Amino acid sequence: MRTSIATVCLSGTLEEKLDAVASAGFDGVEIFTQDLLVSPTAPEEVRARAADLGLCLDLYQPFRNGVELAPDKFDDALRRLRRTAELMNRLGTPTLLVCSNVSPDAVADDDLVAEQLHRMGEVAADHGVRLAYEALAWGTHVHGHDHAHRLVLAADHPNVGTCLDSFHILSRGGDPASIQDMDGDKIFFVQLADAPLMRLDVLSWSRHHRVFPGEGDFDLVDVMTRLVRSGYSGPVSLEIFNDSFRQADVVRTAVDGLRSLRWLEDRTRSAMASELSASPGTEGSVGAGTRGTTDRLELQTLPKISAPSGWDFVELRTTDLGDTTRLLHRLGFRLGGHHRSKDVQVWLQGDVRVVVSEAGEGTRRQPDLDPRERPGRRPVAEIAGLGYEVEDPAAAYQRALQLGSDPVNRSELPGEAVLRGVWAPDGTEIFFGPAPGAGVPAWLEEFGVESEATGFADLITGIDHVNVAQKWQHYDEGVLFYTSVLALEAAAAQDVPGPSGLVRSQVMRSPDGAVRMPLNLAPTAAEQGSFVGVAYPEHIALASTDVREVARRAMRRGLEFLTVPENYYEDLVTRFDLDPATVAELRELNLLYDRDEHGEFLHFYTRTLGDLFMEVVERRGYQGFGAEDAPVRLAAQYRLQSRETSAEQRWT
Repeated sequence: MRTSIATVCLSGTLEEKLDAVASAGFDGVEIFTQDLLVSPTAPEEVRARAADLGLCLDLYQPFRNGVELAPDKFDDALRRLRRTAELMNRLGTPTLLVCSNVSPDAVADDDLVAEQLHRMGEVAADHGVRLAYEALAWGTHVHGHDHAHRLVLAADHPNVGTCLDSFHILSRGGDPASIQDMDGDKIFFVQLADAPLMRLDVLSWSRHHRVFPGEGDFDLVDVMTRLVRSGYSGPVSLEIFNDSFRQADVVRTAVDGLRSLRWLEDRTRSAMASELSASPGTEGSVGAGTRGTTDRLELQTLPKISAPSGWDFVELRTTDLGDTTRLLHRLGFRLGGHHRSKDVQVWLQGDVRVVVSEAGEGTRRQPDLDPRERPGRRPVAEIAGLGYEVEDPAAAYQRALQLGSDPVNRSELPGEAVLRGVWAPDGTEIFFGPAPGAGVPAWLEEFGVESEATGFADLITGIDHVNVAQKWQHYDEGVLFYTSVLALEAAAAQDVPGPSGLVRSQVMRSPDGAVRMPLNLAPTAAEQGSFVGVAYPEHIALASTDVREVARRAMRRGLEFLTVPENYYEDLVTRFDLDPATVAELRELNLLYDRDEHGEFLHFYTRTLGDLFMEVVERRGYQGFGAEDAPVRLAAQYRLQSRETSAEQRWT
């Protein structure tokens, strides 16, 4: 499948956009008019630069107010078209996007519109270019893809075809089924965009909230399967209008865009597997057998994976090793051993393995991507790496690389286990370990751990979930990364109010719930106000069969709990009609309580250690994540960190 992307998707200058698109691995690019007009680079030089980068200039866009016009206004549209076609010849773009008219004066006369498209096709033919007519979702009279295609067929000109845009089709509730009945040779261009479902006027929705495939709620696999069946063989391009993308790093956005197309391509091929097996074709690709074309859209596959079956390990990186290991000890972890060649420890309890390393050269990569701002004097503890148990680590690693992820370069001495890992968008190291089998994992043996069976009555039995923070401009990128690379599924997002702004949380999880990862959208610096510079903490939630006893043991060992206000416990009586003795015990142990239709939830939080805190949870059939208690935690952490920051400022 030939991939393309519109320059309007990206930040930066036209020259920077071309470089980023090429480095990401796209085949082509759409040139947006404004990007060319504000560039000091001549069209011929843009053409040469794209050729040097190995990019095709697939489309020039948009040509507005050129059709559906009163006869006395159409001659000027033809004049503008000739000038535009001359520019396209200099630029080397073969196709021009012609939008349906959005003016209140647009003419609602299909016969006239078809005639105008035909006359425009004559001008296009004189200059050797093609016109792709697109129905804008807010078009005055032409706003459906079927209507636009009927007009193209009625125009009956070889240089006039249809442009299909998934946003314009799906945002109005259109049915893409008709695409498969179109002649693929009359589809001149295809643009894809996903979007979250919103109650918003379609123009505002389109201009500000489009996202890459896999980051929204549209069924783009259905659109793609219809497209393949039509026999279309041209580029599949991204056209995304999004405020965040226009401010984000251009290279990262381009990589994320190609990842979305490769993921969609793989999903589409999987959905069409039965058609592939029933018709002849090249192994590794699927095309339209119904049209009989030899030049067809081919869909490549990615290495097949299943979602992780569990957590292999969590790695913490710290500048305060003493406080970090004391926190683990107070929660009941025991030192498993020191690595034989690296300055790294492993702490064990139940099925939980926590690797601890001191911050240094290995601190989280690309600090500009880190969603937390750290004042220099605060001790740091952070989630540096996450290890997942997967069925085929080699396949998972290769899939991640093919989806544009950068490998983690980890040194090993001869005889040491090779851990395959890639960088997540937020700078976390993601490792693929083998699913549980016989014996101790090879990497754990390097710590001198010969058996994980210790005879301890472990109160903490596993990892319930890991909560990681994301920067606002890369939140959707994080969702797509965990969806495409780890085959996790995204649940509906929730907004949780806190003193520094709304926190958006979206849970990524494996189908069986063995791995759960809430991604939290950290408030921006502007939203934080006087709270600027205070870390937005992440946390590890540990599963327990007896959270009360974990809390008692932790209190005896000196754990610093996050303080829960008295008003919270008074409200518990109102919300759940708990008896006074139960509430008194919860208050004594700093426990929080929630209940849903499935059961009860008891949990407590530790105080933050740098950018990290721990949570211990006991689920009694409960399915949620304690969302009702999250504002209590956020407020308590805000008060605590504000006091710490004020104290630090007095010393500087």
